[in-house]
Amino acid sequence: MPKVKFMPSGVTVDVRPGTTLLSAAMKAGVPVRTRCGGAAGCLMCKVKVLDAGNATRPTQAELRKLGSGSPWRLACQTKPIGDVAVEVPEDPLKAAIRRQLERKVEDDPLW
Repeated sequence: MPKVKFMPSGVTVDVRPGTTLLSAAMKAGVPVRTRCGGAAGCLMCKVKVLDAGNATRPTQAELRKLGSGSPWRLACQTKPIGDVAVEVPEDPLKAAIRRQLERKVEDDPLW
């Protein structure tokens, strides 16, 4: 069974062959944004596959949406074929809040 390691959290999960990275993330409790339910329609589940040789090739839906040569993959379309590490980007809302808090601390260290 392939193992999927999600970065930066380091959470690892065993998955059955044919499982998408989106399903693996759900199983592992790793939040990956999605709106279309895995239909390659919303482009919210973009991840970077760090071991590209251990994942399926991009589907036609991915190629139409992301273009060839993109370092990003759609978690709803990509399936591991061996042990693979996946980088999940930080949620944009959490990133915005983190940046605001960092600026607040820089402006007022006692905050």
